[in-house]
Amino acid sequence: MVYSLSGVRFPTVPSSSSLNKSVRASFNADRKIDHLSFFLRNRSSSRKNLASRLAFDSESPSSTVAASGKILVPGSNVDDSSSSKEPSEVLQTVLEDPQASIDASKMGNESEIEGEENYIDHTGGYGEGDEVQDSASSLPVHEDEKVKGLTDSEVEEMISRESEQVRKRTIPPPGNGQRIYEIDPLLRNFSGHLDYRYGQYRKLRDAIDKYEGGLEAFSRGYEKFGFTRSATGITYREWAPGAKWATLIGDFNNWNPNADVMTQNEFGVWEIFLPNNADGSPPIPHGSRVKVRMDTPSGLKDSIPAWIKFAVQAPGEIPYDGIYYDPPEEEKYVFKHPRPKRPKSLRIYEAHVGMSSTEPIINTYANFRDDVLPRIKRLGYNAVQIMAIQEHSYYASFGYHVTNFFAPSSRCGTPDDLKSLIDKAHELGLIVLMDIVHSHASNNTLDGLNMFDGTDSCYFHSGSRGYHWMWDSRLFNYGHWEVIRYLLSNARWWLDQYKFDGFRFDGVTSMMYTHHGLQVGFTGNYNEYFGYATDVDAVVYLMLANDLIHGLFPEAITIGEDVSGMPTFCIPIQDGGVGFDYRLHMAIADKWIELLKKRDEDWRMGDVVHMLTNRRWLEKCVAYAESHDQALVGDKTIAFWLMDKDMYDFMALDRPSTPLIDRGIALHKMIRLITMGLGGEGYLNFMGNEFGHPEWIDFPRFDNRLPDGKVVPGNNNSFDKCRRRFDLGDAGYLRYRGMQEFDQGMQHLEEIYGFMTSEHQYISRKNEGDRVIVFERGDLVFVFNFHWNNSYSDYRIGCLKPGKYKVVLDSDDPLFEGFSRIDHNAEFFTSEGWYDNRPRSFLVYAPARTAVVYAPIKDEQEPIDG
Repeated sequence: MVYSLSGVRFPTVPSSSSLNKSVRASFNADRKIDHLSFFLRNRSSSRKNLASRLAFDSESPSSTVAASGKILVPGSNVDDSSSSKEPSEVLQTVLEDPQASIDASKMGNESEIEGEENYIDHTGGYGEGDEVQDSASSLPVHEDEKVKGLTDSEVEEMISRESEQVRKRTIPPPGNGQRIYEIDPLLRNFSGHLDYRYGQYRKLRDAIDKYEGGLEAFSRGYEKFGFTRSATGITYREWAPGAKWATLIGDFNNWNPNADVMTQNEFGVWEIFLPNNADGSPPIPHGSRVKVRMDTPSGLKDSIPAWIKFAVQAPGEIPYDGIYYDPPEEEKYVFKHPRPKRPKSLRIYEAHVGMSSTEPIINTYANFRDDVLPRIKRLGYNAVQIMAIQEHSYYASFGYHVTNFFAPSSRCGTPDDLKSLIDKAHELGLIVLMDIVHSHASNNTLDGLNMFDGTDSCYFHSGSRGYHWMWDSRLFNYGHWEVIRYLLSNARWWLDQYKFDGFRFDGVTSMMYTHHGLQVGFTGNYNEYFGYATDVDAVVYLMLANDLIHGLFPEAITIGEDVSGMPTFCIPIQDGGVGFDYRLHMAIADKWIELLKKRDEDWRMGDVVHMLTNRRWLEKCVAYAESHDQALVGDKTIAFWLMDKDMYDFMALDRPSTPLIDRGIALHKMIRLITMGLGGEGYLNFMGNEFGHPEWIDFPRFDNRLPDGKVVPGNNNSFDKCRRRFDLGDAGYLRYRGMQEFDQGMQHLEEIYGFMTSEHQYISRKNEGDRVIVFERGDLVFVFNFHWNNSYSDYRIGCLKPGKYKVVLDSDDPLFEGFSRIDHNAEFFTSEGWYDNRPRSFLVYAPARTAVVYAPIKDEQEPIDG
């Protein structure tokens, strides 16, 4: 969400309902692409609680979590001829050759750790079947076990049957919802609220089972509402209880309001059946513009169908048109590649298709598929999270003011183009997450759901409860049957029809509280989460959504954008939780900005550690140092906070650097690595931030006059800042290249060692005088020296495993624009004896403003049974 504790970054965007025609014309002028012509001709498209059981205790000199389990130490190789290579050697191969790929499936070495009881597999994301190729033009292709030996046509047939298989799945019945009290005994003080919440969830599940045949059938609302085609014709249904009369109009009937008048049933659903033409052709041709005209309490109104699957804006027009999208079978995109296996370690590349070009244009799905996806794969990410997919009439909303929930944004191409993009990602072994908006809807009355049937209470709460004053948007009524059907069906639609692999749910904090998290400072007091300010209907909807998604698509991933830290958020539903797989750890980025406003000489190592480890027990987090929020105009990225205008003049290698640039590059690398190393069980990066993109994001916009007379200055509809300069990160003559290479090194290090998902985590040192942080995660030992001037020779660090260690990642490597102060050929031998609460230790050199990661060398260590 373009949102923080203080709210949205674009709080002054006016709704179309509050603007006169001339003003609307100005702020809609960013819509330049001629889409309509595409479809009028044939077109082939391609904490456990905070008080008692934090994951880490930031006040103690050393901290631990789950130091009870045997750890598998992965080995690795790049090809069969190098099977004896160490994981560190494989990583070095990648760092020296950016085109090289890592095959994590061939990492087979296993060793054990003294005193550990359970095996923890942390070999990374891919299993057997990953193929390795060395050229960027032919990146590794994921091959699922089920498709080995099948022909291409058999694979396509298997994929085409997925929807049929999903329909046969049974969503498990609710549990008793009581395990949350075992996980967090403090929750017993709020059992009245939590048991009521779970009771409401069970009642709704029972009602859906009774009246709709279960969640599976209920979530196929798109097979009942909107346009559905049969062998004999097309049926159109629409829920509009406030309408007094309705008719379907469009190109197919010359917009004649008397031609296809609809009938209404007792539930407020309007319906009409259009038989096939005499020649058997469909009554509405593919690509036709369609709308529903209704006589409403607010007067006669033409609306885009609520369940429309595509909407475009004609050249020179302000409103969008609904498009009947049903191409002939031979023109429909056919998926060719199965979904990749769900990665154990989630490394997300957050991206916006429209602004993903190096040129100042709106980029296309096809260009993103061909140009950006290979880049994401090469960098070492295993997931791409795509923003702004749902259609939104105002480009500058960043996709968060949705007008058409079932329609992919037409600015970037057709629905089939989007399917092709997702299929290509799957071919590369990337899972695709969608940034889905179910927290609110656009206030636009011309193109969206607002005032759909002439009332303000159709899909939304009426009055002030249904209006988000800061976002200028409408708020769903999650207690209404048809709203739940609409939103659950929407989630399933994107998973089933487009093969998305999961969602990042936007603005969940706004959903879960009636105050929407605005002007509220969450302190961790449980009274803030369980009381009258909680919107139980919204929380129950989120439980249903997670129930549906995980029940029908067991490999799907759900991430919730929650800044409040609500307990039980990432606990399974049957245990009494809300059911998300991950919480987006928003507080980390906010804290980094707070620290960056100070001199790094004033940072406290304990504060840094606490910020990164302050999360609930058993509730996984996706950590990030910066996302799209920090890149927007009005804010600053970490790189800009660190280097400011010097980035424009001193990033070329053929001219001297400056102290500000040297400091900035060093801290930028350290901030990203320590966030990934300590911040969570997943990691996210917004596109361009991997190399410290030098400019902010500013969407094209004209000046806008608000209803109160104030003028919001625009940028003359410029696209100059609405793009990503990937060429800077690729340029061998610029320092951006080293920052990008380091990001690649981080991702591949995690791919090999899987440290983010390891249960072995121990912080052995956070020394305020030395400015040094040392911690273990998985097999690795991370050493961060944040001191601005002091480097330390023969610096002793504690460790768990005995034997020999070597450097596997070094932020001071010249490849990463460092100063080459670390000897990568050196070996480090452990000494017995307790140090920093660790049973062993070894000596290292720790240069100022440098992070170094050490790994044990496998052939020097025999397994030791605990």
